[in-house]
Amino acid sequence: MAATLADVARRAGVSAATVSRVLNDNYPVAPATRQRVLRAVQELEYVINGNARALAASTSDLIGVLVNDVADPFFGLIASGVQSETGGDKLAVVCNTTGAPDRELNYLTLLQRQRAAGVVLSGSAIEEPEHIHAVTERLRRLAAAGTRIVLCGRPPLPGLAGGGDDAKVATLAFANRDGARELTEHLLALGHRRIGYVAGPADRTTTRHRLEGHRAALAARGMGAGSGRLIAHCAYDRASGRRATLALLDAEPGLTAIAAANDTMALGVCAALRERGLRIPDDVSVTGFDDLPFSADAFPGLTTVRLPLYQAGALAGRLLMGHESPPPDGLVTIPAEVVRRDSTAPPRRP
Repeated sequence: MAATLADVARRAGVSAATVSRVLNDNYPVAPATRQRVLRAVQELEYVINGNARALAASTSDLIGVLVNDVADPFFGLIASGVQSETGGDKLAVVCNTTGAPDRELNYLTLLQRQRAAGVVLSGSAIEEPEHIHAVTERLRRLAAAGTRIVLCGRPPLPGLAGGGDDAKVATLAFANRDGARELTEHLLALGHRRIGYVAGPADRTTTRHRLEGHRAALAARGMGAGSGRLIAHCAYDRASGRRATLALLDAEPGLTAIAAANDTMALGVCAALRERGLRIPDDVSVTGFDDLPFSADAFPGLTTVRLPLYQAGALAGRLLMGHESPPPDGLVTIPAEVVRRDSTAPPRRP
């Protein structure tokens, strides 16, 4: 039979209230008494009742990390960074939404029921007014109950930034527009003028922001008109990137460069080009986004935009643990950096 708090009290020769004070660390206890209690806990292998403790406190020892795809290294790096800062003091649970709006809302409801100490929402957000409202309301209730919240890789939500009751909400926004604009400027500087773009799902914030950066670079060169026909939307995975690239090549065989909205899609771009007998970068240059671990080892090495994903996750973890405070407006912008490798070169076609 599992040991109870009363068993610990008897073993240590103290009251149950004293045991509770030691375990919750919420009231001064003499050092010698504390040691007796902790020794009794260890000898009896007493396990604290997490649900009861959560009821007594405002929050539990649980941290929820919501990701779109648990198999995607993008989200794995963020989740790993979050967990690196918990120090084993919190139980970090990864919740795989598969990008489904209902699953995202369900997980937030479950985390509220568990009185989660912290919640990280990572990756692209769904741009649908009803869903945005539903997410905002759930996060507002979580924050009001004492849960710290970090939006990692998402834009701020209206009414959930800055001081007042919403001080527990912080936003770590990736510089997606700047990174995409600088990456397209790199291709333009090499001399490319027929640039295809493999974008993500049209209803996602990350898709829109990266596409806006790409279009801004084209517009600055007077090339914005007609660029829409060189854009293909698809899911953020390799197979979808391959299919989208084949469609772009059918529509515009003269492409000299293709920019993908993330590195995984860029692998699909490379596969499609090889299927068509095209060399990288001799015939077509390819770029990605995120600088995932495999990008440097791809052949050729992938030119991409580096986001410090692990470091962003670690910052989210520090904010959740209260080891670091967000700025007054709650917004931190995570910078992006273009990394030039061998998958891009000047065009060789006339």
